[in-house]
Amino acid sequence: MIDRFHFLLVMLIVAIFSGCASLPPGSDFPRSASSALANPEETRLGRQFENAARAHGGNSGFRIIPVGADGFLTRMQMINAAERTLDLQYFIFRGDDTGRLLTDAVLHAADRGVRVRVLIDDGETVAGDEQITKLEAHASVEIRIFNPFAYRGHVVLFKATEFLFNASRLDYRMHNKLLVVDNAVALIGGRNIGDQYFQIDPEAQFADDDVFAAGPVARQLSATFDEYWNNALSIPAKALSSENVSHAALKQHRAVLKEETRQSKAEGVDYMQRVATGEPFNGMTSGRLPLVWAHAQVICDSPDKKKVESGAMVGRLMQRPVADATRAVQSELLMVTPYLIPGEEGMQLFKDLRKRNVRVRILTSSLESSKVLLAQAGYMHYRVPLLEDGVELYEIRSLLGNSRGSGQTAAISSFGNYSLHAKLFVFDRQRLFIGSMNFDQRSMHLNTEVGLIIDSPELAQQLAARFEAMVQPVNSYKLALRPNDSGGAPDLVWQSQEDGKAVVYDTEPARSNWQRFEVHLLSLLPLDKEL
Repeated sequence: MIDRFHFLLVMLIVAIFSGCASLPPGSDFPRSASSALANPEETRLGRQFENAARAHGGNSGFRIIPVGADGFLTRMQMINAAERTLDLQYFIFRGDDTGRLLTDAVLHAADRGVRVRVLIDDGETVAGDEQITKLEAHASVEIRIFNPFAYRGHVVLFKATEFLFNASRLDYRMHNKLLVVDNAVALIGGRNIGDQYFQIDPEAQFADDDVFAAGPVARQLSATFDEYWNNALSIPAKALSSENVSHAALKQHRAVLKEETRQSKAEGVDYMQRVATGEPFNGMTSGRLPLVWAHAQVICDSPDKKKVESGAMVGRLMQRPVADATRAVQSELLMVTPYLIPGEEGMQLFKDLRKRNVRVRILTSSLESSKVLLAQAGYMHYRVPLLEDGVELYEIRSLLGNSRGSGQTAAISSFGNYSLHAKLFVFDRQRLFIGSMNFDQRSMHLNTEVGLIIDSPELAQQLAARFEAMVQPVNSYKLALRPNDSGGAPDLVWQSQEDGKAVVYDTEPARSNWQRFEVHLLSLLPLDKEL
């Protein structure tokens, strides 16, 4: 007990003094700048898509990947196809089954001589996630951690203590999700790395979308990666470890990965066997699964977003082009966001659209499906004002009545653990946004984000069709206002369908009375700016 007390005391002292630091620990560690492959046309994928882009007027090719398992397979197959360079940038890289399989694929790419760069945020790491950093011992692999904690363990109390005394720095997180192969093809969207995000975990599924991108847009996405990689907040993993990552440790980790790869199965499906088929990646590169060729705009926050927002430096804020695209809508805005905390600026945006009779429809999380009760508590304050402005609100159910468009099988849906994680906008069914940005205050002001605005009616209508499937009464609750009998503020009701019959709930659907109590208690906290 005394040893623990002394350790906690030391952590408090470290945290207090680190609160004065403008840069994270390890910022003085020697490192060199690097950049994306200068001549991607020297690779097979680079040659193929340079020619294809030329044939399509300089546009880029896209295909949306809504199925979680396909998101995993595509990542594995893209990594396996890398010839020269491989860049991965993620908010979360779990050390679970899919995370270790992807780590093994990255290691094999490095064995082939592929230069590997991995950039991971440090905000949500849990025990086991550090397995990816063991690849640092490989001569072809370099790993950097964005804005790391000084404390490298996983005791929540110690991390919380450090955060408490250094919140101004540690509250700033890199939420980007990006994979680029040979500076020729990329995968971008909202998915992190982990079983939940690939919708194969019965305990929790996070429905999301990736978009496969090939052609000129891949180079633009690589440029955003380079900017983050070479930023002062991206610290070499070697600088943060008290132990040198040895070749012996890598050899041991390689053996562990090999055994886990051999044994790894999920829901009775051998995913390594599915990876070996080459699908869906081979289909996209061969034309069997055709790409949609269109103009796209890469939008990305500057790595030093906080300084840009404060006016201390010039840079990019991606909420601006997203807001501009939203303001330009003429007839209909469709939005999917797991966290809906619009703040004053977002509410004004919706008000302006409704004044022009633009139809605004939003699909977000229900209380019963929410995995982040703090965010749900913040959202609760906006529901009545949004409905009063004429916004149509839908909340996803945790148990789907129809899995079509959900990104997963009916069997996995039957566990009743479905959640939203996608971040999608559809503008007049002519253009779309897809990326890592939620429509909340954290994405707008505290996290860095990346995404694409694609000018494609075909892709926009694909997303609109999936939106319509997910807001069916068997899959969602439609919110409505009912006059209060006592003449007070209107009451919220939740309209849905069960067993073929329409149902209306006047009490918010939840997993338990305790969940309702907890979220209402949290809603009393003034934390909107953090959510």
